[in-house]
Amino acid sequence: MTSQVSPSASQASLAIGQRSLGDPSVRFPLWPPLTSGCPVTSTDSVSYPVEVDYAYDEVPAGLFTTAAGRPRGHERWAPLLPPLHAPGLGEGGTPLVPLGDGLWIKDESRNPTWSHKDRINRVTVSAAVGAGAQGVVVASSGNHGASAAAYAARAGLRCVVIGSAGRPPAVDAFLRAYGAVVLPVPEDARWSLLRRIVERFGYHPVSNVTPTHTGHAFGPEGYKTLAYEIYTELGVPAAVFLPTGYGELLFGVWKGFAELVALGLADRVPRLYSCEPEAGGPLAAAVRDGVPATRVPVGETAAYAIDCAVGGYRGVVALRESGGHPLLVSDQRMAAARAELARAGLWAELSAAAGLAGYRQLGQAVVEGPVVCVSTSSGFKDRDLLDSAVAAEVDPQDWAEVERRVGGG
Repeated sequence: MTSQVSPSASQASLAIGQRSLGDPSVRFPLWPPLTSGCPVTSTDSVSYPVEVDYAYDEVPAGLFTTAAGRPRGHERWAPLLPPLHAPGLGEGGTPLVPLGDGLWIKDESRNPTWSHKDRINRVTVSAAVGAGAQGVVVASSGNHGASAAAYAARAGLRCVVIGSAGRPPAVDAFLRAYGAVVLPVPEDARWSLLRRIVERFGYHPVSNVTPTHTGHAFGPEGYKTLAYEIYTELGVPAAVFLPTGYGELLFGVWKGFAELVALGLADRVPRLYSCEPEAGGPLAAAVRDGVPATRVPVGETAAYAIDCAVGGYRGVVALRESGGHPLLVSDQRMAAARAELARAGLWAELSAAAGLAGYRQLGQAVVEGPVVCVSTSSGFKDRDLLDSAVAAEVDPQDWAEVERRVGGG
């Protein structure tokens, strides 16, 4: 660790390049961001992501111990993030809410667009600005698209969102408000159309474009801040349970804690548990089969935000290096977890409750010490939001009916 540096220097990115997760000895310059995975180690069947490397020996002293006077949002962690060329919206800084018995909920619904995706899109839209793109394009029917549209609008860029016709009402409202161009297409056509828009218009892709998932090179770096926040408030928990789709959040949280260990601030990385819908689960399948990534059929599930057919190598790395395990959870368990969160005053999307569902499924006795379950998104984001029953009007003079309702009869 170095001595204290000036405030302006402490906010400068220390990112120095990109390296392949398939072979860490394969390195690339920081620019341009590799949005299609590693061109050297990837094969026709497996796309290996790249990650960002930093000058860790130049990390300013006090970055993780001094909060006073630091800005809210990614700016606080700027030395360990790619350059923040796009303005922020106050992302991050979400609360850890105790549920009792050493269990904490990291409530990501408090982000600007009500989900954890704001952490990734501040970084990817910054990459688009740094690359000189006129716009961004994203394949998403949920949180990712809503967040990308917000950060693109903030940065003065156009945003194209390729999704399905079944967008949740709240997401649709976000996209219309931010002026995004929305292109509903069949799900299996999303990535090919995204690639074509990138090629024809030069828009910067802020979601995946490869056969197995790699995503944006800079993206998961934004998720590291979630680990930083847990550490500064709670220390290193025994385990973290996370809703998992493509595994980017899982990887980002692992990398954040791994950096804390490398910097000599933490003595270990918590065990990470990926929590996927049992209707699919490409990460669980990859771990079971001992492969870097795989594709699985996806059955019926209401957890639309994490019902991925294809996985990526990032998730495998995070589980392996943390000593964690993949979990498959049913819609019924997620619904029970969502109800438990609601009783504690936290309204979560069904997919967002997968972390708590996984923890309850595994059993408290298996994990000793503080546990964090990440709740990724607000209940406003569920597709069935408008299907909820509305209470019928009551005659205030009909005391018998008032008494029946208040008494729970």
